[in-house]
Amino acid sequence: MGETILSVDNLDVSFQTNSGLIKAVRGVSFDLKKGETLAIVGESGSGKSVTAKSIMQLLPKQSTRIDSGSIVYGGNDLLEYGNKEIEKIRGKEIAMVFQDPMTSLNPTMKIGKQVMEGLIKHNNIRKKEAKKRSIELLTEVGIPYAEERMNSFPHEFSGGMRQRVVIAMALACDPKVLIADEPTTALDVTIQAQILNLMKELQKKTGTSILIITHDLGVVVNMAQRIAVMYAGEIVETGTLREIFYKPKHPYTWGLLQSMPKMHQDQSVPLIPIAGSPPDVSLMHDGCPFAARCPYVMKVCHNHKPDQTQISVTHAAACWLEDDWAPEIKQPEKIGGVSNS
Repeated sequence: MGETILSVDNLDVSFQTNSGLIKAVRGVSFDLKKGETLAIVGESGSGKSVTAKSIMQLLPKQSTRIDSGSIVYGGNDLLEYGNKEIEKIRGKEIAMVFQDPMTSLNPTMKIGKQVMEGLIKHNNIRKKEAKKRSIELLTEVGIPYAEERMNSFPHEFSGGMRQRVVIAMALACDPKVLIADEPTTALDVTIQAQILNLMKELQKKTGTSILIITHDLGVVVNMAQRIAVMYAGEIVETGTLREIFYKPKHPYTWGLLQSMPKMHQDQSVPLIPIAGSPPDVSLMHDGCPFAARCPYVMKVCHNHKPDQTQISVTHAAACWLEDDWAPEIKQPEKIGGVSNS
């Protein structure tokens, strides 16, 4: 493994609501290596986006509480940074691409001016130079007639093209880390593939480390080197792409894979959804968060939270089935249409 560029350790994030304190993220730890793509995968409400926004300090300060943990970048804990310090990092060192490009684009401002804005602010360059670089960026992300399109407004672009513009904006200052929060969810399958391939190609050119947040394991098949599976605010399994797809250990990961359609899957093979719904994080108990939905649940699962069991140097899972005394459970023969042999 390469050098660690971003390290999140034992992060706990809570929100103060009318119903009381909700622990949205609990004990989350992961490292992002230089030049790699790490995917955080899980159902909606699992705490993925909260974790990502914590890194950038984009959560509402009045209702958010960081109970514990650290987010170390460049040898410094970002959680200790004030507004001015974190603004120097945002966009220049760590950039973010959101699910809906319109949340990042000003509908009343021309595209060119929006791309130029970050360049002028962070790189302290003249307007003429910023314009030239903006045209180059738009060309790199596949915007045809980039010079002319600099004068277009966001509504004059398709959803896929708007997302390309947002990626251009994010990469404008050559960030070392790119956080992509569900960057293709709002796009159709063909455009989704184009955007993911674009990010992959740009990463090869720039060496940017990518943290991709998604609910869809299919999105990361050809993109991520490592995967962290998140459920109910906790990371339940981490491993390389091959370990997660071919040797998954947590029943929740099995469920995600079984519910994932494959390109060449026999249409007669049904997809198997995960029964039930994610738990209400405001009513979490002391046991395994997946216990209520797990088909292999044991008594201990309801009362005691499992520790992370190290399966290999790169692979770990938080599941009582990995304990020496647990019954041997054979994982499904086919997961997401991929044979385990």
